[in-house]
Amino acid sequence: MSKNYLKYKKYVGTVQFDADDRIFHGHVLGINDVISFEGSSVAELEQDFKAAIDDYFETCRKISKEPEKPFKGAFNLRLDPSLHEILVTGALSEGKTLNAFVKDVLQKAFSETHA
Repeated sequence: MSKNYLKYKKYVGTVQFDADDRIFHGHVLGINDVISFEGSSVAELEQDFKAAIDDYFETCRKISKEPEKPFKGAFNLRLDPSLHEILVTGALSEGKTLNAFVKDVLQKAFSETHA
């Protein structure tokens, strides 16, 4: 399985290749602030990714801003109303909140597909 992302200090960045410009580029996921990076080789891309994260921390320090934490553990999910109803019913039948029920379903599905 190929890995099209980079990780550094709990931040995850995308990896894309622009064939026209012959350059790798990406941006950090899971935060509202914009952090992008690029490189003409994988080594340059990785180096610029780490430098961009370090620069983000330094910039936040200089302006007295708390850096955004990636993947805070909350996200909105839009569902078809009938699926929403099925999930709520399933949660109630197991004596769980909708949040706990969906979390369990997602963990089980991930475990089964990545075993």
